Amino acid sequence: MAENDQEQQPAEAQSGSQAGQEGQEGQRFGVQRVYVKDVSFEAPDTPNVFRQQYSPQVNFNINNRSNRVDEGIYEVVLRLTADVKQDDKTVFLVEVQQAGIFEIRGLNNDQLEQVLTITCPNILFPYGREAIDALVTRGSFPALLLAPINFENIYQQAKQQQVEQLAAKGGQQASEPTASEQAADSPDSGSH
Repeated sequence: MAENDQEQQPAEAQSGSQAGQEGQEGQRFGVQRVYVKDVSFEAPDTPNVFRQQYSPQVNFNINNRSNRVDEGIYEVVLRLTADVKQDDKTVFLVEVQQAGIFEIRGLNNDQLEQVLTITCPNILFPYGREAIDALVTRGSFPALLLAPINFENIYQQAKQQQVEQLAAKGGQQASEPTASEQAADSPDSGSH
């Protein structure tokens, strides 16, 4: 179901241009494989940690990368890391690299970037979240249920930071028009 929703987004984004109308028939998105690429679990203070009251501080980090495997075939790797500490000691450190191979064809560069940084991580995240939870419970710790992540929001924030960095490099005069252009462009980019 989510896969079908994601297929419609690039087509809708292109509908306003001639190139988009011509390219819609050739657009393709498919999940070929979802797999765990790397996994790590460390609990350096066991068994002592089990003798203390458990009041953890969780530091969660997420990032993703993608690379082209073949024409129209991409690997996307979502790296999820949870560093759980108590009293400045590591209780456990868990890292999962959840990966997938996707067929993506017929998109322009901007659309491809959005699919690789929003759509694909949205598909991979539930698998990675489940893998982390399974590792943590096998380590005899309470479940670590990660909250859902809005990858579209993360993408928009990264784009916003790029615009601000370019504006800062352009000097004081260039940054003011860029900020207003950015405000005008924000609603359009959020509708994709």
